[in-house]
Amino acid sequence: MADMQPDNQSTIDASVAKTVGKLSIVVVGMFAFVFVVMVPLYDVLCDALGINGKTSGERYQVVEVAVDTSREIRVQFVATNNDGMPWEFRPTESVVKVNPGAINSTVFYAKNPLPKDMVAQAIPSVSPSRAAEYFHKTECFCFNQQPLDGGAETDMPLQFIVDQDLPKDIKTITLSYTIFDVTAMVAPEAPVAVR
Repeated sequence: MADMQPDNQSTIDASVAKTVGKLSIVVVGMFAFVFVVMVPLYDVLCDALGINGKTSGERYQVVEVAVDTSREIRVQFVATNNDGMPWEFRPTESVVKVNPGAINSTVFYAKNPLPKDMVAQAIPSVSPSRAAEYFHKTECFCFNQQPLDGGAETDMPLQFIVDQDLPKDIKTITLSYTIFDVTAMVAPEAPVAVR
């Protein structure tokens, strides 16, 4: 009876190893499905349905229009660092009041506290999401990656227009930026950093 136990144990060990191998393949397949299929599908749906407050990544071409001085829209600015991003990053003004049709400017402050050069990318989002199509950036640090030398700081400009067609019930728009460390993704021929 004692002689049969090692055979049973090796059969169980082989079965467990086989099950772990299959589960590992399933887990890898699930992650691949999420990142290869679901993320692009999510982006397409957000663009098609106008949800998630995504703003255009392109510069808005200014068309001269009259400023609507009868309305005042409150624009709030929020800055967030992605996990592992050590920069100081914040708006210089947390709230501005603007008139639809007027060109407005503000600045976001960034400082790289580390001794090494880094490159960042800011991703914008607008809330409420239905306001995104009426919030136009004519100049934005989010259009490009932002290189910054170790210990350096900079002011990053933002220029925007709130469209006159913004629905009347929207009185406050929140523009939030999340800043990511993209240093590892940048090619060796990175743009010259701000000193």
